[in-house]
Amino acid sequence: MEIATKVPPEVEAALGAALDWLRAQSVAEVTLARAVGIGRVCAALTENCDLSVAALVHEATSENAALDAELESGMGAEVATAARGLAALGDFRLPADWQPDQRLGGGQAESLRRMLLASAQDPRLIVARLAAVLVDLRAAKAADNSQRRQQALAARVVFGPLANRLGIWQVKWELEDLAFRYLEPEAYQRIAAALAERRQDRENYIAAMLATLQAELARAGVQAEIYGRPKHIFSIWRKMQRKQLAFEQIFDVRALRIVCATVPDCYAALGVVHGLYAFIPGEFDDYIATPKDNHYRSIHTAVIGPQDRAVEIQIRTQEMHAQAELGLAAHWRYKEGGGRDTRNERRIEWLRSVLGTGDKVAAPEADYLDQVRRELFADRVYALTPKGEVTDLPQGSTPLDFAYQVHT
Repeated sequence: MEIATKVPPEVEAALGAALDWLRAQSVAEVTLARAVGIGRVCAALTENCDLSVAALVHEATSENAALDAELESGMGAEVATAARGLAALGDFRLPADWQPDQRLGGGQAESLRRMLLASAQDPRLIVARLAAVLVDLRAAKAADNSQRRQQALAARVVFGPLANRLGIWQVKWELEDLAFRYLEPEAYQRIAAALAERRQDRENYIAAMLATLQAELARAGVQAEIYGRPKHIFSIWRKMQRKQLAFEQIFDVRALRIVCATVPDCYAALGVVHGLYAFIPGEFDDYIATPKDNHYRSIHTAVIGPQDRAVEIQIRTQEMHAQAELGLAAHWRYKEGGGRDTRNERRIEWLRSVLGTGDKVAAPEADYLDQVRRELFADRVYALTPKGEVTDLPQGSTPLDFAYQVHT
């Protein structure tokens, strides 16, 4: 499912002005088409004018030194600075014949490290880079098999996990689904066909259950929005593999999301759900009380709905929903000009910690990608501060590590 590219009018106008300027510089339309796609995805994620315009302009001028010299006078200092920051990220690509069990060569390892270094210095840049990776992967269906496989592997191995670790789930889900589609087309098509086959029945079922829940929540005095949750093909396949289940046994094929005003409303909504339907043991997780390592917060439960069908339900506040969908990107969309955001500070600190492992790379044959992947997928330890905040630590951490984490 593609990220909705609804762009605020003021950002749309800024993108249009940038496009007019680039056309006046005789930039080719084929170049502009890709650049506009990247700028619009970036805008949908952040609603940040300067970053979105910089993402568009960088893609259209990255190989034109004459245009780069004109950026500041044509687009302004802020856009020019961000566009040059994007240029500093470099171009990370996996070798065409690379396999997931191989190491990276020295050049690719340095390119990956440089990208993370620039991102840690200006975290907005990684959002723009992920937008570019996503636009290119969408267009990869028209590429040859080798190029498509190369892009899909990079999405699966580096950019999808990076989006996950930074909490930008909208990007993570789409990158994973597209990579799955290109790398394992038969398995992808089987699940896509199974979802399509029962789509009308599933939508009717969800609509009826939604109406019942809406009435019961209103009766309980809980204000909430309820809607069906999008289906992510790769996550369904991965759950089938992990739990050795058939498609019919997957709970989140039918799924609802309840978005409440407050945390107490979330727990009140959970009470309403469990009062209406029997919950399935072993399928309940409270990520509000204990957030995930990327600071994802939500209540997950699975219940036996009407006609004895399993339904997964997620319950969260609007702020949690913004963080779950946009993660780091939500900082610029919802917190611009606001106070200190500890969740995002921890995400940036993670990026800097990855660079610390890169400092230990002593030889070109050392596998920096493997070090990064260990961080991307690492098991974590969670500790609660006296104020109830969850602190995220690497596995094996001690109380002293926790003390240094919460104190300067």
